[in-house]
Order: sequence, then C-alpha cells, then structure tokens
Amino acid sequence: MAARREVVRQLQELGLSERQALRLVGMSASTLRYQPRDDGNGELRERLTQLAGQHRRHGYRMLHNRLRFDGWAINVKRTYRIYREEGLMVRKRRRKKLPVPERQPLVRPTQPNEVWSMDFVFDELANGRRVKTLTVVDDCSKEVVQIAVDTSIPALYVARVLDQVAAQRGLPKVIRTDNGPEFAGRTMQAWAARNGVELRFIQPGKPVQNAYIESFNSRFRDECLSQHWFASLSHMRSVIDNWREDYNHHRPHSTLGYVPPAVFAAMCRQRAGGTSQTTASTTMQFPGL
Repeated sequence: MAARREVVRQLQELGLSERQALRLVGMSASTLRYQPRDDGNGELRERLTQLAGQHRRHGYRMLHNRLRFDGWAINVKRTYRIYREEGLMVRKRRRKKLPVPERQPLVRPTQPNEVWSMDFVFDELANGRRVKTLTVVDDCSKEVVQIAVDTSIPALYVARVLDQVAAQRGLPKVIRTDNGPEFAGRTMQAWAARNGVELRFIQPGKPVQNAYIESFNSRFRDECLSQHWFASLSHMRSVIDNWREDYNHHRPHSTLGYVPPAVFAAMCRQRAGGTSQTTASTTMQFPGL
C-alpha cells in the first residue's frame, strides 16, 4: 500500500491530477488519505518485544504468561496478534525422527523434595576451555535445586554441592542419576548411606528413564548456554545464577499450568497443610492460581 501511495505522489509530480493518478494506479481517494489510528497497544507492544529479546527461545504462550504474571490483563489472542505483527516468532529447530522404543512409565512425585534428578551438561568458555555443569532438579515442582559450574566436578565435588543444598532446604528421599562414575562410585554410595538417601540409577543407554532432567537440560542449553558467550568461569556462573533465579520464580512452566516452579512448590506445601505467605502474595499478582 505504501508503494502505491508513492507511485501516486510521483505521478502528481509529473503533472497529473490526483484523480488521474489514482485512476492509473487503481486506488481510491479514501485509501490514499487514510491515516492509521493508534490501536492502544504501544506499551504492550514495547514490553512484549522487550521480553522476546530477553528470552529469545520463548514462544507467544510463554511470553503471554510472563505478561500475566507481571499483571497484564490481556487475552492470549491479543498477545499472539502483536507477536506476529512484530515478527517475534521463534525459529523451530528440526530434529531427526528416530524409532520410538518401548518406554517405561516415569511416575512423577506428588510432593516437592521427594525425588531429585541429577545430570551433567558440558559447554565451553570463549577461550575454548571445557566447562562442566551439574544440574539438580526437583521432579515434582520442576525447581532447579542447584546448578554447579566448574572445569572439573568429581564425586567429592558432587557430595559437597549436595551438602550445601541440604543446609538450605534438606535432602530428598531419592536421587535419580545415570551410571556415571561421579554418581555410581564409592564416594556417592557412602554419602547416600550417611544421609539416608536412596540413589536410583537408570539402565545404561536409556536416558528416557531420566526424562525430567533430560527435558530440563534441553531447556537449559536452549535458553541459557546457547544464548551467551561466556568470557570467564565467573561470568558463566553469574549468568547461570541469574537464569536459574528467573526460571524458578518468574518463568511460567507449561507442565505446571504455566505457573513458575517455586510458586507451584509453595502451593504444594500449602495444600499439604503448611502456610506460605509467599504463595498468598503471588496469587494476588497472578490471577487464576
């Protein structure tokens, strides 16, 4: 439309009247003189674009629920329309389809701090140095219990991380892991016996039996590791700590009905008979909880 208006303007400069130029271009006078009106979505459009820039792997539903969590009373159709108009669509990454093997059902715990899952994710610094991250996730609430980052994380390091976590929130009844030497060796066996924790190992070569942590690791790489260029180990730790804080307390989780994991955990504890002022205050900010 803008191109046709420009043609009309050029024809008028050549000496044609407005009526003649419009007849040649095939445009009506009302279309030529139309001025678009403000749709009242300027502030929303700006905020949605800002969120999409901060969370580049979020789709419109995730962004919509972040807006709702921030207090925006908007319809998802409105969010989607602006999302499309601004060209914020996430480019899908195609994966090769493989035959689906026979799967064992993975039972999700009913309360937080019953079962945790642990695994390692590898990445590199800007100088090419290899870095190892230990991820620990609560299977019920999907909370990221801890993400430890270092160039080497042996079994003693894993035990020390879990001891630090235990001082803050206690330990679960079960921790599910693969059969790596950091988890299946004598050091962790002794730690588990000392703390009354059952170590539950998946079968070799079957990561689907640890699907909760595998799913989280995919999001962790997609939304955090792949989005940053880490200059140093301290820089990487700072970025990951900030991302973990956002993931637990602000990022809506689709499995939990688009509620942040920490909020969901507080709701579970409240239903179990506890009291949580945090849940009450958050419910006021996030309608529908």
